[in-house]
Amino acid sequence: MKRARIAHDGRIVWTEAIENGTALRLPDGETIAAADAIFLPPVTPGATIFALGLNYASHRAELGFKAKEPPLVFLKGPNTLVGHRGTTPRPADGNQMHPECELVAIIGTPARRVPAERALSYVAGYTIACDYAIREYLENYYRPNLRVKNRDATTPLGPFVVDAADFGDPQNLQIATRVNGQVVQKGTTADMVQSVADLIAYLSEFMTLMPGDMILTGTPEGVHFCAAGDSVECEIEGIGMLENRLVAAP
Repeated sequence: MKRARIAHDGRIVWTEAIENGTALRLPDGETIAAADAIFLPPVTPGATIFALGLNYASHRAELGFKAKEPPLVFLKGPNTLVGHRGTTPRPADGNQMHPECELVAIIGTPARRVPAERALSYVAGYTIACDYAIREYLENYYRPNLRVKNRDATTPLGPFVVDAADFGDPQNLQIATRVNGQVVQKGTTADMVQSVADLIAYLSEFMTLMPGDMILTGTPEGVHFCAAGDSVECEIEGIGMLENRLVAAP
């Protein structure tokens, strides 16, 4: 099942996506067009948001980095999230701001010291993130700082959550980003250095992962700098397409 979290008629509700995602079924059975919905980030309030840096071999090679252990993980605040078809502010001095399409795993069951071979059974579903980076603000590739990865509305999320039971292998998916219709990222989740299962095993070794926690699993090669007014589409096989537009920051 594909689900979306939307604002409708003064309420925030979870809906079921039908007709290939072109329509949404509300909890009371009413159906509305997806084009008429206001999409919200599909996140549980209070969830921890983990993000991975340099977790695709192609992206590491692109930036001139060799494999590094353990995984590079950082946290993101809820202020960073914005829904499907939302807008993201581009700072006036952010000339090296670029989108990063990422598969997101959403935890469904408390996980502590989970072995990798059982880790995927703790996943409730999957969605898409566009985790923008602004390289002018980068202090260190191994330590993404707050001004790069925790700016307001710089992580579009959605549009749908696909239940893990309906999803299949998360390590065999095509992933792509388009800016104004031009393909700027293209890869496959098979290129991850640490798989989704490996990441759950690693994180749960020293902390408890809770239902609703999200793991943004990294991005493939393709650094493309964007300008205010650009339209960005992030697409992952089996989930759909996340749309976002950059606007000039006040």
